[in-house]
Amino acid sequence: MENQVTDKSGSLFQKALSLVPGGVHSPVRSFKGLHTTPRFIQSAKGAYVQDVDQKQYIDFCMSFGPLILGHRYPEVEAKLQEALQRGWSYGACEPYSLELADFIISRIPFIDQIRFVNSGTEAVMTAVRLARGYTGRHKIIKFNGCYHGHLDSMLIKAGSGLAGTAEASSKGVPPGTAQDTLIVELNNLAELSQCFNEHPGQIAAIIIEPLPANNGLLVQDLSFLKELRKLCDQNQSLLIFDEVISGFRVEFGGMATHTGINPDLVTYGKIIGGGLPVGAVAGRKEIMQFLAPVGPVYQAGTLSANPLAMVGGLATLQCLTPEFYSKLESYSESVVSIFNSWLKTQDQFKNLQILRKGSLFWIVPTDQKIKNIKEIPADLAKRFYDLFKALLDKGIYLAPNAYEIGFISIAHDEKVQNDLKDRLFK
Repeated sequence: MENQVTDKSGSLFQKALSLVPGGVHSPVRSFKGLHTTPRFIQSAKGAYVQDVDQKQYIDFCMSFGPLILGHRYPEVEAKLQEALQRGWSYGACEPYSLELADFIISRIPFIDQIRFVNSGTEAVMTAVRLARGYTGRHKIIKFNGCYHGHLDSMLIKAGSGLAGTAEASSKGVPPGTAQDTLIVELNNLAELSQCFNEHPGQIAAIIIEPLPANNGLLVQDLSFLKELRKLCDQNQSLLIFDEVISGFRVEFGGMATHTGINPDLVTYGKIIGGGLPVGAVAGRKEIMQFLAPVGPVYQAGTLSANPLAMVGGLATLQCLTPEFYSKLESYSESVVSIFNSWLKTQDQFKNLQILRKGSLFWIVPTDQKIKNIKEIPADLAKRFYDLFKALLDKGIYLAPNAYEIGFISIAHDEKVQNDLKDRLFK
């Protein structure tokens, strides 16, 4: 990376490099491969963020998804300020998590109970352990390229490309852990059936993002997702939906409601905490009762169900009405239309397209729906670097990685859309 140390962000990044591995607390913030340094954000409001050099950007990263209402939504901010006056950590039972739990369970029919944790990674870790404990089996099927947090058993990708083979995507993951994670290509039912046939009675669960959105936006066919449910039922395995991103994003009940497919367990994060650190695992009571203290599967967390996250999450979810989703869909369609119109006017970028699902979008050099990582164009990163820099110069902030998706919020209203046009076309 060619570090530009001509501004406060550049200077802060140089300091960060001496204090923090790679200068960042999460790799996706690193601007790796980009010929500039990360922007250090000091404030945000609505659809905008402002960096330490006082430059303002229209934000389409939205904290990587939680901020479906935008930054500092007034109703959420007011509830958080009230909660802060009461205290911000108790390490004891409190009423706020019950209010959020009741709000969710009463509106999502396939959920009987929910356990709040601190992150999406913790939620998946708990769901995987719970599935193994409930079924008495060890092996988990996941799909090549799908990211489910940084727990060891999920940091596995395909090796030779054959069903049931795996290798770790990170150093520090023991071979034994990799052997219990079976890898299948997305949208490949033949491989999936082969995997079950080769490991009869050994597979605890299939885990999938029903809308894979951590390695591009890989929209799956409904028929494929329905077959997952059928195969799990036939083999007495559990179906885990990782809805950390898609939960409450595509609609209130996430992709489960959107597809009409009921998973046995579901993981949530991001939106469920209104932008504060949070995660959750939920499902049928007979499975959830295997969690400690009533069951043999241990899980705990000092800050689980943090009162601020619970209050912020409830205040956020209370805004997510059918009318809200209708308006968000309209805004999303307009924003993507503006981007696509501009891309067509740029010789350098005219072959790029934006693929969209609801308020999620992904920029790729194809207008075809991509269903697995093998179909992702090989030159995607190179094309993205130039586009990212061009948009950054115009005061438009995307997630700084070609494989991350963009997020649109209810704050990206007509006024922001007009500002986007001005910044793009001026």
